[in-house]
Amino acid sequence: MFTRLRAAALALACLGTQHAQAAPPPAEVFFKDPDIGEAVLSPSGRRLAITSAKGTPRAALVVYDLAPGGRGLRAAQFPEADVVNVHWVNDERLVFGVTDFSAGSGRPAGAPGLFTVKTDGSPMRQLVRRQWKPAINDGRDDRMLDWNHRLVAVPPSRPGKVNEEVLLVEFSSGGNHVETPVWLNAVNNTTRSVDYKEPLHTVGWMADSLGEPRIAFTQHKDRRAAYWQPPGSRTWTQLYESDLLGLPYRIEAVDDTGALFVSRFEGAQRQRALARYDFASGAPEAKPLVAVPGFDFAGDLVTNETGRTVGVRVVADGETTIWFDAAMKAFQERTDSLFAGRINRIDCRRCGAPDMVALVRSYSDRDPGRLYLFQGKPPEGEKSWRLFRAVREDIKPDQMATMELQRIKARDGLDLPVWVTRHPDAKGPLPAVVLVHGGPWVRGSEWRWDAEAQFLASRGYVVIAPEFRGSAGYGSVHLEAGFRQWGQAMQDDVADALRWAQKEGIASDKACIAGASYGGYSTLMGLVRDPALYRCGVAWLAVTDLDLLVQGSWWVDDDLDNDYRKYQMPERVGDAVKDAAMLAANSPVRQAARIKAPVLLAFGEQDQRVPLAHGKRMREALRAAGNDPVWVTYSGEAHGFGVVKNQVDFAERMAAFLAKHLQP
Repeated sequence: MFTRLRAAALALACLGTQHAQAAPPPAEVFFKDPDIGEAVLSPSGRRLAITSAKGTPRAALVVYDLAPGGRGLRAAQFPEADVVNVHWVNDERLVFGVTDFSAGSGRPAGAPGLFTVKTDGSPMRQLVRRQWKPAINDGRDDRMLDWNHRLVAVPPSRPGKVNEEVLLVEFSSGGNHVETPVWLNAVNNTTRSVDYKEPLHTVGWMADSLGEPRIAFTQHKDRRAAYWQPPGSRTWTQLYESDLLGLPYRIEAVDDTGALFVSRFEGAQRQRALARYDFASGAPEAKPLVAVPGFDFAGDLVTNETGRTVGVRVVADGETTIWFDAAMKAFQERTDSLFAGRINRIDCRRCGAPDMVALVRSYSDRDPGRLYLFQGKPPEGEKSWRLFRAVREDIKPDQMATMELQRIKARDGLDLPVWVTRHPDAKGPLPAVVLVHGGPWVRGSEWRWDAEAQFLASRGYVVIAPEFRGSAGYGSVHLEAGFRQWGQAMQDDVADALRWAQKEGIASDKACIAGASYGGYSTLMGLVRDPALYRCGVAWLAVTDLDLLVQGSWWVDDDLDNDYRKYQMPERVGDAVKDAAMLAANSPVRQAARIKAPVLLAFGEQDQRVPLAHGKRMREALRAAGNDPVWVTYSGEAHGFGVVKNQVDFAERMAAFLAKHLQP
């Protein structure tokens, strides 16, 4: 329900810790946009397209010729917009959308539109209008589609046929949600319809790489269903129907061969495993294709140019790729040996062939990543491997912290994953920041470079980030153990993680708790339930009033729909009538008088997920209790701080606040 912040700045003053460090990098280094945003090989592997704002005020589209002596060409750039969502139509043409990274997250950015350009930068044309925005150069083109068309697939070129089309959906909202697929020719702007009739109450669908609809998802009141349409057919067959919280399995992907991949529960912890769907028996195959002990399956299929599945990307503590193709399995092993101790994500063309071209993003917990190029048959005089560029050139890995996943036991015996981030030179217990993720029904972290945790660690803290019950990714038992436990067992898990770190000599007795969205709620309830543990709390974009969350209000606008409140909220959080006493006992605004520690509250004034009313009510309740919080709001921001100057301002305020309360 509540998304984790992309990179809300958590700035803390450097405290006197037990290990000496050089001056840490400034906050901007951690939270500014990366030097390379997207990086995509062309279908032939002869070119590489990236988005980058390095040296320019806006993210541009740059196309590199990977031949010896080849250079980069800025193919598209806008004075008031940033290029995003880059796709190759064929080896000579790309499509992309635009957004505005400088706008606050609460400002209406409108639809991204769709643009096309050739690799030499001409001619650039607009294919789909942007919402509330004029056309390129104020031009007029009657063939331009309206803003309510969204890109969903770009089919690959096939032997003897160069692709020129992309698949869009024309969507409508309101009482009847409808998504109508349509093919658009990126060269001449012509369209053609798709022979497709969706089942009643369709709310979404899934296509194969050729853009052919394969799965339709429907929802009506508290019932969900999925339908299958095999290649070459126009008949839908129901796969399942269930209530909103009891899906028998989750549909993960389809490929061009007509294979369907689903994840289903396995074992005592009911952790998801990937399996093929057996159409003959009408159920997932008994033998899983991929199972990751201790984790739910989370990942994507890797397909080759023919649409055949050759591997699966899987996230355990970190990402790994399981290759079904023997040549690619061997290449992954050689790559991992070459770049040891790192995650090496391979994107290849002619995968496994002698003339394969591959782009490898190699990264770790201490390094945001470096891009390497591999050519199976390099030009004469060239090496097979070469470094292309670092994703964030200002980040020095030797200055960064290490990140570890620990498995501990909560007080009732439940398995509790806990992420610990601290500088490798740290000696003895450090002042701690307990960082609670939002959601709450999402996974908090994985093993990779994390701006929030790294920034905190660079200032001398150990960061304790629990995957409390209710977090996704660790099995249905772990997830559902958090239902109707806001402020109760979920909160106990957060406290147990800190107490474990203190007992192990990792964290000192000086600690603060911090978080956004649900994490902000947990911050406030931590100060209510465990006042001796925390010296202060920093809550931003925080849920503070459970009555307002569960019931909504005529006077407070939010983006939670009535069906969610009616059919899911009672099970996940609580029923407004039957559980009124429980909700009141675990609502921070009702328990404000029990909060004695200093509090910093920060909110976006245009937040529709957690409206500003949550913050105002909490501020007034704390003031009435004689504990006036530090208060800041940001105009134009919603559920996350999107403007760099706002992130920096919040960082500086938080730095002063935490330095005041965590100094020895």
